[in-house]
Amino acid sequence: MDEDIIKRMDCQTNSKQDVKGKQNIKATVLQKDVGLFSGVCLIVGTMIGSGIFISPSSVLLYTGAVGPCLLIWTACGILAMLDALCLLELGTMITKSGGEYSYLLEAYGSIVAFLYTWTNAIVQKPSGLAVITLSFATYASTPFYPGCTPPVVVTKCLAAAAIVVITGVNCFSVKLASYVQNFFTAAKLFIIAVIVGGGMVMLAQGKTENFSNAFDSPSLSAGAIGLACYSGMWAYAGWDQLNCIIEELKNPHRNLPLAILIAIPLVSVCYVMVNVSYFTVMTVTEVLGSPAVAVTFGDRVLYPLSWIVPLFVVFSTIGAANGGSFASGRLAYASAREGHMVQVLSYISLRHYTPSPALMFNGFLAMCLIIPADIYSLINYISFAQWMFSGLTSLGLIVMRFTKKEIHRPFKVPIIIPALMVLVSCYLVLAPILHEPALEYLYCTIFIFSGLIFYYFLIYRKVKWVNSLMRPVTMHLQLLLEVAPPQKIE
Repeated sequence: MDEDIIKRMDCQTNSKQDVKGKQNIKATVLQKDVGLFSGVCLIVGTMIGSGIFISPSSVLLYTGAVGPCLLIWTACGILAMLDALCLLELGTMITKSGGEYSYLLEAYGSIVAFLYTWTNAIVQKPSGLAVITLSFATYASTPFYPGCTPPVVVTKCLAAAAIVVITGVNCFSVKLASYVQNFFTAAKLFIIAVIVGGGMVMLAQGKTENFSNAFDSPSLSAGAIGLACYSGMWAYAGWDQLNCIIEELKNPHRNLPLAILIAIPLVSVCYVMVNVSYFTVMTVTEVLGSPAVAVTFGDRVLYPLSWIVPLFVVFSTIGAANGGSFASGRLAYASAREGHMVQVLSYISLRHYTPSPALMFNGFLAMCLIIPADIYSLINYISFAQWMFSGLTSLGLIVMRFTKKEIHRPFKVPIIIPALMVLVSCYLVLAPILHEPALEYLYCTIFIFSGLIFYYFLIYRKVKWVNSLMRPVTMHLQLLLEVAPPQKIE
């Protein structure tokens, strides 16, 4: 980056600070503004999003009965906790933002880490934001189109507007984004409590017929279980969010373990109890036939106050989108800082101390992906790539036990846990492919490894004309967005 440009930005900053009386001057780095409560809210608020309101029917579709369905939801909660324990050791050992990207970089080196950020920062994270905002748009627009499905153009425009607002909030202030997250987390826990409370009342009144013969279903194949876990794990996705922003977490060696140990069991209990409530008032056929299970439940149990369910589901989905955007921007920021993405994505706002270029990049890609988006195909696509790299991350933990013995580990899990997660990840990748082969898995694999072409020319060879092209672009974006490279503080 031109030194003249940096000096000009520093001059602008210094002049503004002089006008304000030279108050406390912060270094141009991400600030530690996230405490334990906000950390718990980030995990809970991101995990409880659209999945529990969309996925119950797809989990049930592959299991075929109430009993196996509830077992899958419980198993997914256990898997999420085991994987989070692996990330807990890695997060307290490598306190760098970016989550799995930073751990793969440390364990395997530059190539694997680049393929991860190529897949996640370009497709997976923006796809997740696109799916959640589409779910938000569907729930928000449905009341205005009674008796019919909202027009596609309406839901997609509303989803795009939500992405713009969420990205703007996250660019403006870390504290504001945390407050927004805390509010929406409280809202979604409230509606979860309402649904569970309604279900428990119905159970107390003797509505137990749907639980008789709960395990009467056709024999399950390994592939069907894998596909059911795909949909279930989509609902649990988000347990790794705090690892992505660990540089902004106060006292990470204390707050990261506490946040994970509080948040994930809480979400697991909520999910199982919500499903029990669903089955209390709906049969298997009715759950499978309902496009919005939570809304159907509200119509039957909470009338005439059933309108609160879609309202709070809207709150839930927008809160999950906010949490996902908050963490996803840090992945692009961390990878750009290591030279794996364009340099400007590693810059920090001089006004707000947020990685605003990376956040805008994630939001722009999400808006592009809502155009062809189909929720269930995106779920399968995302899960396929997610479990590939999740397995590599767990394997990397085992590898570093032997190659990085000198690194201090404040928290250490039994090695059997990452070994088990490697096997589970391999199963969740291979079983659905063998059960229902689909071209989307091939496209996903081709896309992941096509990153090697870009790595060779842009990272390994460092083609000069690309740097020459990006230099003026970076300069103008830096001036326009008022951002600067992060300072190195020892």
